[in-house]
Amino acid sequence: MKRAGMLRQVSDFSDFSRGHWLQELLCQGEEPSRVQSSPDGQHLLVLQKSRPPPLPQVVAFQRHSVGGADLERNWQPPQPTLVGLLFLQSPVTLGSWVLAIVWEHGRTEVWHFVVALGWQLLQTLELCQGARARIISVCSQGANLVWCEERPPLDAHSDMSKCAFRFCVCTRALEMGDQGVRLGTVRIVLHNSPEYQVLASPQHVFLVPAAASFATTSKFLLIWHPEKAKLTITAPSAGFIHSKVLRSSSESDFRKLLLGSVGLLSGLAPLDIHTSAVSNSEGLLLVSTKGAVNMVEPDGTQRHIFDLEGGPLAQGSSVQLKTFGSILACMLAGVLYLIDQNSGRLIEKKILSMKEVHFLESPGEEDSIQLLTQTGIYGFSFSKPEDSSRPEPCLVEMVFEEACRYYQRRSLSSSKLTVEKLKKGGVFQAPVALAAILQHSLRQKQKPARGLQDTYAKLLSTMSLELQSYMSLELLKTCVVCAPESEVESYCEELVEQEVSRVLHSDMDKDNLAYLNSIFASFPKAAWKATRSCLQLQQNGDGLLVARATPEVWKKVLGGPQQEEVGQNGVVPLFELICASFLRFKPKWLPSFVELTQQYVSISWAYSSKEGPEGRVPLYKRALGVLARKNKCSEANDEMELELLLCSKRPKAVLQALHLLIRLKRWQRVVEVAEKFSKLSPLLNKEIFTTLLAEFAQHRELDPYLDTLWLLCPAELTASDILTVVLQHLPHSQEDPVPFSTEGNQLTVGLLKPLLQRVVQRPCVQDEMYSDALQSPTFPPPTPPREH
Repeated sequence: MKRAGMLRQVSDFSDFSRGHWLQELLCQGEEPSRVQSSPDGQHLLVLQKSRPPPLPQVVAFQRHSVGGADLERNWQPPQPTLVGLLFLQSPVTLGSWVLAIVWEHGRTEVWHFVVALGWQLLQTLELCQGARARIISVCSQGANLVWCEERPPLDAHSDMSKCAFRFCVCTRALEMGDQGVRLGTVRIVLHNSPEYQVLASPQHVFLVPAAASFATTSKFLLIWHPEKAKLTITAPSAGFIHSKVLRSSSESDFRKLLLGSVGLLSGLAPLDIHTSAVSNSEGLLLVSTKGAVNMVEPDGTQRHIFDLEGGPLAQGSSVQLKTFGSILACMLAGVLYLIDQNSGRLIEKKILSMKEVHFLESPGEEDSIQLLTQTGIYGFSFSKPEDSSRPEPCLVEMVFEEACRYYQRRSLSSSKLTVEKLKKGGVFQAPVALAAILQHSLRQKQKPARGLQDTYAKLLSTMSLELQSYMSLELLKTCVVCAPESEVESYCEELVEQEVSRVLHSDMDKDNLAYLNSIFASFPKAAWKATRSCLQLQQNGDGLLVARATPEVWKKVLGGPQQEEVGQNGVVPLFELICASFLRFKPKWLPSFVELTQQYVSISWAYSSKEGPEGRVPLYKRALGVLARKNKCSEANDEMELELLLCSKRPKAVLQALHLLIRLKRWQRVVEVAEKFSKLSPLLNKEIFTTLLAEFAQHRELDPYLDTLWLLCPAELTASDILTVVLQHLPHSQEDPVPFSTEGNQLTVGLLKPLLQRVVQRPCVQDEMYSDALQSPTFPPPTPPREH
């Protein structure tokens, strides 16, 4: 329900010292007054530059006056104009503040208010070091002053391009010394720069180019991070561009800062800024001439908030911006817009009858909006809906029922999914879709609980883990953007691990598979580490690869969309992705990984099942396909192909590996493989022996291993079978055969004699069948006794 807003008068200036004069000042003057309130909200400073001297142009008014000296300042034309009224943290008293009045030539007066004594001048200081320097813009951050000053060139006839870069951004701290308040040493943030307007948030300083800057330099903003001594370049049209840590004064040169980004910056659109202001959330608010309100975050990213009504803004039109908690207040042409700066939703639009309105600070009440007008101070408050404190269980149930329908459509189970099952079954995995109704629960924890927080306690408790995971992921993404270059890699690895883990625990559809492909392509090393973590791959004490992944993860690895389902758009199945990662970072583990997957398949799917991965293309062939795509013929690739064939333990793969070894003439390995895999089955034993016997008939390479080879001879082979194989594979000679050849590579009867003797002397299979009967002590057996 929409909240209704209403204005109520907080003060008619009767509670201010010299309240009637304050009202007169606000009503006088051709140009609008500039009003600032102190951090504690007890003082108002009114600046009217148009008042002729000796009338005071800066006047301070105190709320609940208890007497003391007043603050009134003016200046005459020979004296430079005022450029800043700033409140800084006091170096004298912890938790208090001082007022700095800064003039264009650098003269700075530091004032302090003491109860019963009034305003006291603590010190008059010189902010600039050069006599010819001129301050263009100044802001305060804590106890520091940050300003942009113009340093005119010594040569009056200097080149115009050099004159454009005659500005310098500096900072000095307000310190307490033996002689009272003093300024610390000057620190140069940026030199040889164009003209900038400086705007400070509690942690960052934004440098907004002046309207008269060169076309190239008016396309981007600069953000200075004092704690990290870092400058960030960002552009509303392109987002974050570059960040650099300033380790020395030489690195603070404006032109050197842009050196690596000139090409990118030249193609950007010029900045379109009508008004700028700092938000209480550390961001920079920008209003374009078209009325678009945007927020530039300290990390350089930008987001759109709202579009003001009324079309393009006139050059001299005034737009005021101020944030109160999560509410952005915008004043344009007598119309007050109240906008939720998180969602961009217009909360309230109110047409005011006041001619001139100023936003005031409201200490201790973030969400309270206070307006200063010519008739008094007004507070803008929202009236709560009548039913705001009443729980809304129907809305909670509606969310769960909608989630039930969503998951029921995606479920393969025929059983009906109920709200109770959804809450207890751990399948509630849509935090992004439902987080909109829980935005009230994401407020800062230190704030007091408000009406609707208790309303969704049950729903929030159910979604808490999902929300925490989602928020931690978003926080990590922010850390990646803000981190220095030395830490980006570790953050990226953590981010990739979280994303890979999230996808492996969700439905492995085509979109998720394409997303994983992009992750593996963009962050190969981080994806490899994430894969090891998700599958829990490690070597045990015996040096063997083990995996402790859950069955659900194994099914995602092996049972996702296959190549024929994902098409030919460059997306490959997850198993192939992981195999390619193994080949790149840990190739010696790939055969063991394929063996592990085969073990899992044998447990989870029936043999030759069409639904299982082995029912389509065997896993070892899929791994060989990944190896073939490397397009590199090398000894290492041959060895990998050999290991992948052997790890499958399939008869055809073992025979293929044997032929590969024969082709490579690695005879000792040939015999070792034959000896190992002949024990798997009699049929494979016969195929291996026949293959090696054919090789033995053609050359003499296997002669050193004949003793081992003859032991592999199957029991069912006879001498005639052996001679048939040998005769079929004897090499064909071009010359007429002779009884005694001079060549030493021909097969002789002497080489075959041990095998033939072994076969002939071996008992026949039929003899073994009747051996028990033939070895009986008496033959024939005695006649059994007759029954009488």
